[in-house]
Amino acid sequence: MFELTIITVAALLPIVNPFSTAPLFLAITEGYDQKTRNEQALRGVIYMVGILTTFLVAGSLIMNFFGISLPGVRIAGGILIGRVAFRMLYPPDTVDLTPDEKRESRKKDDISFFPLAMPSLSGPGSIAVTISLATLSTAWWQYLGIFIGILVLAGIVLLTLRLSGRLHSLLGVNGTHAMTKIMGFLMFCIAIQFIVNGITDPELLQLFRTGLTVDVAA
Repeated sequence: MFELTIITVAALLPIVNPFSTAPLFLAITEGYDQKTRNEQALRGVIYMVGILTTFLVAGSLIMNFFGISLPGVRIAGGILIGRVAFRMLYPPDTVDLTPDEKRESRKKDDISFFPLAMPSLSGPGSIAVTISLATLSTAWWQYLGIFIGILVLAGIVLLTLRLSGRLHSLLGVNGTHAMTKIMGFLMFCIAIQFIVNGITDPELLQLFRTGLTVDVAA
């Protein structure tokens, strides 16, 4: 259980990347006092925990309902995570949020769910990793270990967001960009490992051999 907790934090932390979310959080809470900003950070983290926990519990049911295999989830998740990591290493000219979405987020009193929790903290990449971790679990204590890892991650994210003003001032623009690239590299390594695990999975190899046998027989 302890090992799964560490793996969960290590796998999700580069994807959630609270260091790169901190500048976005500061931008969309511009004009808020510190108390309101802390409340928004807490709500956003609670939403993040709820979203990831939902996919942790229902991930296997979703896979069984749609007939998705574990190798398929690993390969798809690796590709998706790799895309996000590549954008962190080589950021596009525009950020994920469109100007209309930024204006809309500033108009809202509560920005904790969108765009903070979704898609900044618990986007497709972190959801894919959570489902993949869930497929590795066969006992309740393993699910508990992953859930504890999500809670530890939530504590790190909440602390980072609460200290976002000081952190951004300390790191500066160049420091924040450097931290984002380091996280992007680690996440890209995780993505490649997901793909390798999916391709070399015995279940996928067996399906491939079965398909070849059927083709030859036909």
